[in-house]
Amino acid sequence: MTEAVDHQPALAPARPAYGTRGAVVGPHHLATQAGLAMLRAGGNAVDAAIATNAALAVVSAHSCGLGGDAFWLIWDGGRLHGLNGSGRSGAGATIEAARSAGLEEIPLRGPWTVTVPGAVRSWGDAHSRFGRLPWADLFRPAIELAEAFPASPGWRRAVERAAKLFGTDGDWARTFRPHDRAWRAGERVSLPRLAQTLRRLAADGPDDYYAGNLAARHASYLGERGAPLTGADLAAHHSDWTEPIAVDYRGARATSHAPNSSGAVALELLTILAALEPPPHDAFDGRGCHDPRWVHLGLEAARLAFADRDAFLTDPEAMAPGTLERMLDPAYGVQQAARLDPTRVVGTPAYVPAGGGTVYLATADAEGMAVSLIESNYAGFGSGLVDPETGVGFQNRGAFFRLDPGHPNALAPRKRTMHTLAPGMLFREGRPWVVHGAMGGELQPQIFAQLVSALVDGGSDVATAVAAPRWAAEVVRHAGPATRTVLEPRFVLEVAAGLRARGHRVESAAPFDSAMGHAHAIELVRDAAAPEAAPTFAAATDPRSEGAPAVW
Repeated sequence: MTEAVDHQPALAPARPAYGTRGAVVGPHHLATQAGLAMLRAGGNAVDAAIATNAALAVVSAHSCGLGGDAFWLIWDGGRLHGLNGSGRSGAGATIEAARSAGLEEIPLRGPWTVTVPGAVRSWGDAHSRFGRLPWADLFRPAIELAEAFPASPGWRRAVERAAKLFGTDGDWARTFRPHDRAWRAGERVSLPRLAQTLRRLAADGPDDYYAGNLAARHASYLGERGAPLTGADLAAHHSDWTEPIAVDYRGARATSHAPNSSGAVALELLTILAALEPPPHDAFDGRGCHDPRWVHLGLEAARLAFADRDAFLTDPEAMAPGTLERMLDPAYGVQQAARLDPTRVVGTPAYVPAGGGTVYLATADAEGMAVSLIESNYAGFGSGLVDPETGVGFQNRGAFFRLDPGHPNALAPRKRTMHTLAPGMLFREGRPWVVHGAMGGELQPQIFAQLVSALVDGGSDVATAVAAPRWAAEVVRHAGPATRTVLEPRFVLEVAAGLRARGHRVESAAPFDSAMGHAHAIELVRDAAAPEAAPTFAAATDPRSEGAPAVW
């Protein structure tokens, strides 16, 4: 038997996949097929989103899972809804308790980074309000995948990276690296405990996760490992239906989720760019934006927006009144834009969390519903805590909390932390135009802005916008300043030269580097001669991922 070989995607024109009945995009082809199966079975976009997310919790368990958080945008055919599926800290999670545990700051991983996982509850809430198919049906593809799926290149790389962090003889290794060696390319992966947990969720519903037998097991495991979470914290958890936030970008309406999501950061970045003169329409193509001035201003604007994230963003109940409104005010965008110098780096230090393990997915159906959903366990495999009895790995979103009581994101009991997650939906003439989002930690607001600019300023199709090379203001370390400037190598040479001339220390990413984020998008294509008619769909997944668009 010949062993499969890891391949990098070729540099080729990006093309959307087209359908008339529905579309699903995400970072793994097996998961998008799971979502499409729900549409074919008579389900709607919410059903497809839950099935896709559950499947990704298996085949992309390094990036998301039953122990993670989620943010939703749901267009029901007439109105846009937000759903905050992020969890909170435990009632005993105080700064004093953390310091008594010997912490000078919250670490990147470990028991003190675990917050209540909110994703499963959000699935239940979205399904209760909008779902059509029986709850149990949505988990069938994920259960089958947990019984067996092939070890892809991305899976193999993620597991080996994590083995260097978590070791090869603990709970994590017994679950995800049981043979005490690297997975072979295409080898059959089985996660039997996770399959069992998915069956229980399918049969008993999400309540079992928070107040039933699963909840009791979670509380016991986490308590033994020293996490400041209890069964009472799980039982008290709830999602929140929210009002999405929006800004105008040159006639298009860009929307995202309100804080504690980083949607406000992405939209603030757009308000700054909207106050600037855009590059020529023909400056955009499959090699990205050719205008070094625009890339420079984007990097500098991102650093300004990150400074505001560090200064303001936290649990919405803890944010100062008027803060969000100010961040999204076009007049504030003009003020921020005036701080930029198009000829040189000004330098804006800002606390920025590094990296991230996240999945973004989008779904749309023929009846007019569309979903933009982002779900995450944060860093690769999250906190590193994995219950070998249930196969559930727990997120490390609590790593964003600060032990400075004067900081907006200071640790406090039953508090939601600042999140990097930012789902998007772009509107034209009051109707959804492009459903989009990306994984990538601190890159998410930057990819959000680059995608919107390519679509609006450059007139790019969704596949070209998703695949185009990216720029990024990045950090050297977790919780460090975003002083690095990283470019993918497919930009024209004048872009890097122009950035260096302006004072950027430019670093080059690998071609189609997964670390530069995975973006996915669905365009709802409307007939200009009959704009009221049902749209068709143009769907694109990121070539940096293992995704493939699933259309019908």
